[in-house]
Amino acid sequence: MRGKIKNVKKLATTPARKLALEIAEAGLQAIDTEQTVRSRISMSSDALAIGDRSFALGGFDRLFVVGVGKCALEAGRALEGVLGDRLTGGIILTIGVPAPFKIKNSKLEIRFGTHPFPTEANVDATSDIIRLLSSLTEKDFVIFVISGGGSTLLCQPFDAAQGRSLKCEDEGNILKVLFEKGATIQEINTVRKHLSFARGGHLAAYAYPATSVALIFSDVPGDNLEFVASGPTVKDVTTVDEARMIITKYDLEKSTGLKIEPLKTPKEDRYFEKIENILFVSNATALSAMKARAETAGFKAEIATATLEGEAREVGKKIAGDIAASPDKIMRLYGGETTVTVKRSGRGGRNEELVLGVLEKIEKGTLVLSFDSDGHDNQGGYAGALCDIITKEKAEKLDQSAEKFLEENDSAGFFEKVGDYVETGDTGSNVSDLVIALKYE
Repeated sequence: MRGKIKNVKKLATTPARKLALEIAEAGLQAIDTEQTVRSRISMSSDALAIGDRSFALGGFDRLFVVGVGKCALEAGRALEGVLGDRLTGGIILTIGVPAPFKIKNSKLEIRFGTHPFPTEANVDATSDIIRLLSSLTEKDFVIFVISGGGSTLLCQPFDAAQGRSLKCEDEGNILKVLFEKGATIQEINTVRKHLSFARGGHLAAYAYPATSVALIFSDVPGDNLEFVASGPTVKDVTTVDEARMIITKYDLEKSTGLKIEPLKTPKEDRYFEKIENILFVSNATALSAMKARAETAGFKAEIATATLEGEAREVGKKIAGDIAASPDKIMRLYGGETTVTVKRSGRGGRNEELVLGVLEKIEKGTLVLSFDSDGHDNQGGYAGALCDIITKEKAEKLDQSAEKFLEENDSAGFFEKVGDYVETGDTGSNVSDLVIALKYE
């Protein structure tokens, strides 16, 4: 399979760097969306097999695929190949140019929305998904693909019965404040569940009484399915009151100038009796593959955590200290999602800021690499970065102060000057951030 890291040759200037990049590549290949779908899903006679589960399709007249998020397009293509003539149709909503198009000879309508902030393209495509699901009967079967990015894409601030609430631009302003103040993904998605008529179990409610299965590609630390893409197919256990508490905690109404009234999410059990939500891919998939590759290279490898969290730069310092204090030939692996409290207008994301935080404590014989599995570390243009003593020496030679760039939240600017950013482009996968810490001498 073709490598996903584009600038390997530029980065792999030492054996340790080469190994770290091979470990990262192993993780990305393990979560390749199309390959994962093809290897774990099959059709035999009139039954759909998903891993060790089997779903009889003989009693259904029509079979639809509805995919939302960063993995939706790749998963949709693979599912269409697996399902063949049994597929009736469906809609894929993913991130990209906000215009509809059809893949040649495809039964799936492909729609593109914006991210990380919603626009009317998201609203329009979500409305079409709701119309399709609302037309289904008990003779229909739906395969959902739910993945990270789905929260922003499923922007639906109004419905026919309750009228319009906030506009999509208003939601964008709310998100900016939450991002800047370092809210957790659970807090952000609790609010988002209560701002849209398509999140927080709503898609399952629209699909009822059809039977459905949701393949969930988790990008949320801990893999709580109700927070992946704000849980559009999972019964919501959060409440309007909890959403209000978060709105108050971050002073969202004052910061945005908006009156924010949270919307209710469907709670009736009947809407969720005919849907099965399956954790299909998570960062555990990537971490296991990375661990195996490290062990074949003769390193002792351990998965430190799959739920990494905290302020990115501080997490980076701790990881650097921990690996420096470890025995030689050890690799520590991390998955999760840190946060960045934004105080300035620089570029970059969690992973680059984490690695920039490493620079202060990096020692000879150690290396840290952090990257976003979807290939986009916020708006910096890169997947992440790596740092070792070579990075530190280059920064000193160029008189580039890590502390100054951290103050400006400009980690992307630092790595553009010093080098050592990791570039993948869109990977078509999304299972949170992945971090490799290596002690090689």
